Formats: sequence, structure tokens, C-alpha cells
Amino acid sequence: MTNVPVITIDGPSGSGKGTISQMLARELGWHILDSGALYRTLAYYMDNNSIFEKDFIENLEKIKLDFNVSFVSDSLNEPVKVFLNQEDITSRIRTEEVARRTSLIATYQAIRDFIKPCQRSFLSFPGLIADGRDMGTVIFPEAFLKVYLTASHEERTRRRYSQLKTKGTKVNMRTLSDELKRRDGKDSTRKNSPLSIAKDAITIDTTNIKPDSVLERIKEMIK
Repeated sequence: MTNVPVITIDGPSGSGKGTISQMLARELGWHILDSGALYRTLAYYMDNNSIFEKDFIENLEKIKLDFNVSFVSDSLNEPVKVFLNQEDITSRIRTEEVARRTSLIATYQAIRDFIKPCQRSFLSFPGLIADGRDMGTVIFPEAFLKVYLTASHEERTRRRYSQLKTKGTKVNMRTLSDELKRRDGKDSTRKNSPLSIAKDAITIDTTNIKPDSVLERIKEMIK
């Protein structure tokens, strides 16, 4: 298991890591892990089962039995599809409400301790593309290539706005911008596994670069 090759793609929301991870996974024929979607799924599951953070440990055995998550990449124009116990819950977890809830539960060490082995369970040959915020720093420190994607706040807000509008979600650009700033602050300053750049990561600013060009740069690094 430890010999499975891993490439980590970390970065803040809207940096393009989801798109690039899917493109790279398809290019290489590797498996994909959407770490953010895994946390979103847990937040969704906890809400549906009325499990609060303070009750997490008490319900841990039930959660372990129920929490069976898989990903399917059908289209590069859409985030990966997320299945919980073989039920497609993609549209239910890709909301700003779930995103806010996810940002909260991700600060709890007990929850991170539960998620980590779930994340590492996606390790499988021929290889894994791991998309998240602490993939290269905490979850897969052994990764042979670590990439950190970033982009200007304005560009990340525009991308997120476009994504939500495409889904028919009513959203205000200014409100979305403020929400993104709050989420960035929480992710970067939280005590447990904050968003940070691995010392051996390659940083790419995607603000003015098309996804195809980012993919080519990463492929050159692999070579």
C-alpha cells in the first residue's frame, strides 16, 4: 500500500485544484480523492442524523459503519460525483450552507482523526491524485509530487460565482467574496491541520493560466 504513487494538489477554494485533479487523474488513469467532498459528506451525514460535534465520539462506531464514500469523475466541466452508500448526494453537498458547516467541523481534532484513515483508504494502484488543503502536509507526506495551486481572491470568487450560477443557485457576488475570505481565514488559522504550503511543494498561480496549461506544467514535473 505504501508503494502506491501519490500526487497531491492542495490550495484554497476556487484555485482550480478540483478541475486540475480530475484532468490529471484522467490523463494518468489514476484514482482520485476529493478530500473537501469527503468532509462535506461527513457534515451532511452528521446533520441528517442529528449528530453534533460534542456527540461525535459517542456515535463513532455507527459513523464508521455508515460512512461509505466513493467518487466518480464523469465530466471535466463538473466536480466529481459523490456517493454515500451508493447514493448520489453530489448536489446536496455542493452548497454554501454545507460548505459553512464543513468549515466548522473540520476544526475538531476527533473528526480529523476519523477522516484521515478514510482519506488514506483511497490509496490504490496504479496511483492516486489527492485534492485538498492538507494532502501534502499531513495526509500524504510521502507523495512524490506535491503541487499547491493558488489564484487571486477576485478570480477565485468569480470562479465560485460562475459555478453556483450554473447550478441555478442564487448568489450575491459581494456576499460570496466575504464568505470566501472568512473561509480562507478559518482554513489558514485553525489549530488542526491549517491550510499551508508543504516545504517541498511546487506553487502555481492559476489566475491567468488556462487549465490545459496548468496540466502541461504538472506533467513536465512528473517527467
